[in-house]
Amino acid sequence: MINNDDERFMRMALAEAQQAADEQEIPIGAVIVCQGRVLSRAHNLTETLCDVTAHAEMQAITAAANTLGGKYLHDCTLYVTVEPCPMCAGAIGWAQIPRIVYGCPDEKRGYREYAPRAFHPKATVTEGVLCEECKELMQNFFKSKRK
Repeated sequence: MINNDDERFMRMALAEAQQAADEQEIPIGAVIVCQGRVLSRAHNLTETLCDVTAHAEMQAITAAANTLGGKYLHDCTLYVTVEPCPMCAGAIGWAQIPRIVYGCPDEKRGYREYAPRAFHPKATVTEGVLCEECKELMQNFFKSKRK
């Protein structure tokens, strides 16, 4: 069920994704919220850090865990502009994030295709929040790369 908070926090994730695009990174952004408080905001840094694991979700999880002082992110919600990949889904599961909200699906590399049970068994997923805006940002980024 999409609510006003979902859209508000997804807009923050979109701002992170735009920052990634501005830095020539694949435009994916993530925000982790706990009880209405933003714990972390992040975007892809794979090019900047020369690290294939530096996805937005991984950066956000690390920062949120550091903020809370523990590895488990109970009572948190992850907002991410694109469906997480299997690697990120595994990290989300290990962090025990109970709620995942994402914008648009990733038909080629999304967790649903390769790791549909990676999240914690009690986790809930809300998909499609600001989907068109998330998808448009990705499409425009890759169109600009093909010119």
